[in-house]
Amino acid sequence: MLTDELMLAIASEAARWFELAGIAAIVAGAAIAFGGLGLRLLAARRAVEGDEAREHIPAFRRALGRSILVSLEFLVAADIIRTVAIEPTMRNVLVLGMIVIIRTFLSISLEVEIDGKWPWQRAPEK
Repeated sequence: MLTDELMLAIASEAARWFELAGIAAIVAGAAIAFGGLGLRLLAARRAVEGDEAREHIPAFRRALGRSILVSLEFLVAADIIRTVAIEPTMRNVLVLGMIVIIRTFLSISLEVEIDGKWPWQRAPEK
């Protein structure tokens, strides 16, 4: 049987792992985005200038934006675990609500930036 202390320890550790996953997603995504940009530039064998920049920079921004979106999801999960399982006070719930609102706004903004359209404007999947 799980004691309260053990459940709190598990929840705290789970929140920490979600935070680490969020940090790892940003770092790995940035590395992959920069690596992809470098590979595209090497394949093109020319510096980023004028028209070439229009080809490479959007792909870089999409890759980086997607990694940030994934990271935000992990960080929201960590905040939810920490607030609900560890310290479920009214103040912490209100802070969590504000964090979720801000991160939701960031997620929607990033999706618009990446896809060039609102998330609800996607074509229906078949």
